[in-house]
Amino acid sequence: MWNARTSRTLTAAGIVMALAACTNGGSPATSASWVPPASGPSSAAAPAPDQTRAAMRAKHGIPDFADAPSPEPITLAGGDSVEYLHRIPTTQKVAFLTIDDGYLKLPEAQELIAAAGVPVTLFLTTDAVKDDPDYFKPMVDAGAVIESHTISHPNMRGKSFEFQKRQICGSADKLEQWYTRRPTLFRPPYGNKDDNTLRAAKSCGMTAAFMWTETVHKGKVRYQGPKGVKPGDIILMHFREAFRADFVNALKAIHRAGLTPALLEDYMPRPA
Repeated sequence: MWNARTSRTLTAAGIVMALAACTNGGSPATSASWVPPASGPSSAAAPAPDQTRAAMRAKHGIPDFADAPSPEPITLAGGDSVEYLHRIPTTQKVAFLTIDDGYLKLPEAQELIAAAGVPVTLFLTTDAVKDDPDYFKPMVDAGAVIESHTISHPNMRGKSFEFQKRQICGSADKLEQWYTRRPTLFRPPYGNKDDNTLRAAKSCGMTAAFMWTETVHKGKVRYQGPKGVKPGDIILMHFREAFRADFVNALKAIHRAGLTPALLEDYMPRPA
């Protein structure tokens, strides 16, 4: 059956093939051009998209995962403030990979996200993105979802309600303009927040705000509690120089724990 997930999978496979062509020194247009097959039985068919994707995963040491289970959305408290979550309260064997900011735009990040074929949430700072919003579109095509991380990445704690609302609403407005979907989730820079932050996020249409349970930096996974990723954990990394090592080692940590990456947005309450 054709559905949105099938569409994302096929699109991501196309991205992998295009990026693989670029990695090998050719352009996607050149690699996709039809070339008459060689005569005789020695001519070989082009690899299928799934084969290309598997080859890219093997190249980077990305583990294979089973499909995530059907999500079980959580229940959130009502009121004029959003909840601030360090993890998702679930017993399902899933973890959530999130990537912040967007200042450094390495081509390999596009390639890795497409090749991995796992869901990720990008909390983007609009001042970091505005020089090249199109950079993140292949990631969206591969299944990533973009959420709000303010306009200019200030420490929100202690700021006025009006200041914080401008940062959150303004970021959501701009991200919707660039990517056609308005964010519904928010992460305060540095994880710092106060009551004004959570009220401002609610007034801007956010469903929840997020901290994290593990961080990844320079290829090392750092745990806030006992070592090992637990069901419902939220892993934080950034678009930095060590993106490849951070991304691959975050996925390896999830795999070692017997978990599967899942999409954070799928665990939010469904609209009434």
